[in-house]
Amino acid sequence: MSHKDLINNTIIFVKQQLENAEGGHDWFHIQRVYKNALSIADEEVCDVTVVKLGALLHDIADSKFHKGDETVGPRIAREFLESENTPEEIIVHVINIIENISFKGGNIEKTFHSIELDIVQDADRLDAIGAIGIARTFNYGGFKNRPMYNPLIAPKMDMTKDEYKNSDAPTLNHFYEKLLLLKDKMNTETGKQIAKERHRFMETFLSQFYAEWDGHK
Repeated sequence: MSHKDLINNTIIFVKQQLENAEGGHDWFHIQRVYKNALSIADEEVCDVTVVKLGALLHDIADSKFHKGDETVGPRIAREFLESENTPEEIIVHVINIIENISFKGGNIEKTFHSIELDIVQDADRLDAIGAIGIARTFNYGGFKNRPMYNPLIAPKMDMTKDEYKNSDAPTLNHFYEKLLLLKDKMNTETGKQIAKERHRFMETFLSQFYAEWDGHK
């Protein structure tokens, strides 16, 4: 199978799998991450096929929508790639990207390293910050019926992986527990440069939010 056919078939598969997904983790999220990844890959020496497949399949079954089961996504991705007769070394690399891309509270060391993982992880994190990141965060908070903000509940930093996964804190806390930390966790120079502007936008948003919350003009 040609590279073009494999990528096209993967796009079709992902669109079908995520047809009814939550708005922040749907096909359009995948599409944005895919575009981000290609932009970053243009500045790096990498295996573009692995980058494309990693970006397209990284959220094929996010564990937060499968009772925390982190094995579902890798299993579905492997089954699909095997059905497309994808070389085993590519499958293994893509699975490693899926298993290591997540933030997980920010305190978990990656057990796998590659430039392709760095690229896809940066691309995914860029979609978690800036204007889109703000929209996705409040969309998910609404999906989970969480309060937007409660000044009596402080953000909890340095959470364990399980604490992070099970948190039901107000949506605004997530900015401090994850989103504002991502700028300094970017892997590539391109990712770092894009993240700076999106980070500044989030800081402006938070300033405006607090001003309006307190009734300032």
